[in-house]
Amino acid sequence: MIRSILNDKATRLFIFMASFFVANALIAECIGGKLFSLERLFGMEPKPFSLLGENGLTYTLTCGVLLWPLEFIMTDIVNEFYGPKAVRRISYIAVGLITYAFIMFYAAIKVPANREFWIGSHAADGIPDMQAAFSGIFGQGMWIIVGSLTAFLVSQVLDVWVFHKIKKVTGEKKVWLRATGSTIISQLIDSFVVLFIAFKIGNGWSYQRVLAIGLVNYSYKATMALILTPLIYFIEHRIAAYLGPETTAAMKAAAMGEE
Repeated sequence: MIRSILNDKATRLFIFMASFFVANALIAECIGGKLFSLERLFGMEPKPFSLLGENGLTYTLTCGVLLWPLEFIMTDIVNEFYGPKAVRRISYIAVGLITYAFIMFYAAIKVPANREFWIGSHAADGIPDMQAAFSGIFGQGMWIIVGSLTAFLVSQVLDVWVFHKIKKVTGEKKVWLRATGSTIISQLIDSFVVLFIAFKIGNGWSYQRVLAIGLVNYSYKATMALILTPLIYFIEHRIAAYLGPETTAAMKAAAMGEE
């Protein structure tokens, strides 16, 4: 029985996509503590601008945003072939495992560090205290963790709902509309929920600052959603070729039947 399950192409595909989805989300959370300059990434010097009365804004983003666009592409692909219940299930699994990971990170931080060999082992590389470095990287603030996970879960549920509603109107046509449309709408909510919880509630930011920085972050996410739209067509085409036309049609019809 196990062999027949693992030999089923649709099952193997789902295991791969679910594994990638969870791993990608966990990696994005782990690397989200580093900030980078989008302008300098493209070889340009940042030019600060003002928005909603907030001065000195630039495209300073967390490294997590490099991976989150892939997460929403995977959401749309899973929704297309397996339906909204499958997306919700892997989203809950991702949140549970990310929560588990952060609990383990904090446990590792609290374990007494080896002072004889480890703490000063990279002093020559400019890291005089490895325990402080470890804590700084893995010890993200509680409000940031709560905000990020809440925003992820809310945006996932919204993405699934919008995608499904658009597909009911368009049918199999206009993949770009349901994929890009659902991502753009869900990312709008995601951009503000995470900032509101992590920095308005957690750090006392003003609503004005939350809105201004949220709009800057959202402009990047919306642009990436548009740029990556052709990738969705490519992935869907490859999956359809892998599954075959009959299985593909049956799976998409079953996915549409889920509410």
